[in-house]
Amino acid sequence: MPERFSFRDIEYSEHAEAARIESICFPPHEACKPDKIEKRIRAAADLFMVAWDEQENRIAGFLNGLATNEEEFRDEFFLDEKLNDPTGANIMILGLDVLPEYRNQGLARKIVEVYGAREKAKGRQALILTCLEELVPMYQKFGFEDLGIANSTWGDEEWHAMKKYI
Repeated sequence: MPERFSFRDIEYSEHAEAARIESICFPPHEACKPDKIEKRIRAAADLFMVAWDEQENRIAGFLNGLATNEEEFRDEFFLDEKLNDPTGANIMILGLDVLPEYRNQGLARKIVEVYGAREKAKGRQALILTCLEELVPMYQKFGFEDLGIANSTWGDEEWHAMKKYI
């Protein structure tokens, strides 16, 4: 990965840009609404990491999640940022967003790698997420295990549960 990108916590002032990126990366029935992104940032900015393009001076992508001691992803994590437990052993990843012009260059993998290393240093044990079937191979390349069909019905879709020990 070129030195072009730096990785850091999101700044509150970037909530509108994060919401714009989310609307590009996910269809409307799956995307996090702007007010929820703002609430997630207020509740857990330290779990909302951006990939900053140093050349273009903008966010190229981001990953956000909530900490918990729970082992299984549930849709309530999307809806209630108060479920964040700063001492939680696991991170429920709520979204991995990479703008289209930055895709297929290894940026998503690097975001997950940097995020996982950072959370491991904090004592976390695993990253847990749900994804659509077509994204299972990508997440497996990132080191996630496919646990089968998740209980999630977010956006009226069928999701796979994925887990990566860090």
